[in-house]
Amino acid sequence: MEIRIGVQNSPREVVLESNDSVAEVSAAVSAALKGGTTLSLQDERGRTVLVPGPAIAFVEIGSEEKSRVGFGAR
Repeated sequence: MEIRIGVQNSPREVVLESNDSVAEVSAAVSAALKGGTTLSLQDERGRTVLVPGPAIAFVEIGSEEKSRVGFGAR
């Protein structure tokens, strides 16, 4: 699923594809925002993305379903 993170005072968003569930990502974001700690997420290639909790402006979590590509996709 795609995750977009807006960072305060930065014109660009952090965008990553993750294999984590919506519940796991939501829990990690909530913990970082409540505790003022660093948000740590891993993308589908195994890379780790770190964002300081106090600098998070917004987090957009996409759906867990993979989009279908090609003819006959319904």
